[in-house]
Amino acid sequence: MRRRLLAHVSALGVLLVGALAVPAAAAGDGDGRFTIEDPRITESSGLAASRLHPGIYWTHNDSDDGPYLYAVDSATGRTVARVTLTGIGRPRDVEAISIGPGNEIYVGDIGDNLGGSWPYVWIYRLPEPKVLKDQTVRATQYVVTYSDGPRDAESLLVHPNTGRVYIIDKNEDGGHLYEGPAQLTASARPGSNVFRPVAPVDLWATDAAFSPNGEQLAVRGYFGGIAYDWNDGRPEKTGRLNVPLQRQGESVTYSADGRKLMYGSEGTGSEVVPEDAPGGGSSSSSSSSSGGSSEGSGSGSSGKSSGGGLDGGARTAVVAVVVVGAAVFGLRRLVRRR
Repeated sequence: MRRRLLAHVSALGVLLVGALAVPAAAAGDGDGRFTIEDPRITESSGLAASRLHPGIYWTHNDSDDGPYLYAVDSATGRTVARVTLTGIGRPRDVEAISIGPGNEIYVGDIGDNLGGSWPYVWIYRLPEPKVLKDQTVRATQYVVTYSDGPRDAESLLVHPNTGRVYIIDKNEDGGHLYEGPAQLTASARPGSNVFRPVAPVDLWATDAAFSPNGEQLAVRGYFGGIAYDWNDGRPEKTGRLNVPLQRQGESVTYSADGRKLMYGSEGTGSEVVPEDAPGGGSSSSSSSSSGGSSEGSGSGSSGKSSGGGLDGGARTAVVAVVVVGAAVFGLRRLVRRR
């Protein structure tokens, strides 16, 4: 019964979101809207723009899939390579992916739907393949703990200049940015890589990303997002992000040129939606000068997206989608906990 009800509510949410969808933009240099076509990708939970292969985005499923990464061509939405990770244990709850210096891919097996039941989590690191084809790549596994105890997290990001790894925990009341050691240690012993809170994040965060130059930080939630100046590791909030309405907004990455923020969602045939990055490109910034950060704040401080303002009918539809989305997330959490 719970599954049947969840299916009906999810279907309604998909219909409403589809009714509001705008036409797909032409993909140029990997910063246009595209749909992930691979039927194997049903829970795209992380997204990272390749710098080695322009127009390619790496993604992965949330859970119950295996040690796989998928390279998706944004020009077609098709998978051009599936990478199988070896040298690691069985993935538990993979939630995030990021690319660091030297085109090293970092994968965050950091989720915990039971809110802190795992004493440690894992990060996997592997070199990005120079040739895109189905292949097996050996990864390094890192055991991660938190200085203030276990927690759920869905956001992992690697600074593009220093290579330092950060995690943002997922908490309905807001979480924290956790900083890892200067260098991760490949040891099976818990306590080798302790992450410590360094700044509050006033958001129920589902993903985050650094800009390619490492000067900005974008954090997204289901219905909102926050833009920060990195400020040498002392983040300063600069405004809110234009986060699109999606079925289950789980991922964000900057485009390789830093002009766009690319927002992904879970679900079969999910769309990746671009929005102007704050301060990036020739268009105006999508972040506001005020520092509001509520999940319910919508897509931006001005009430506008890159496609223009919303009239009364559109506002009503947006409210409907938000209500349905909230119901879907609540039901999914209920089903998972039971």
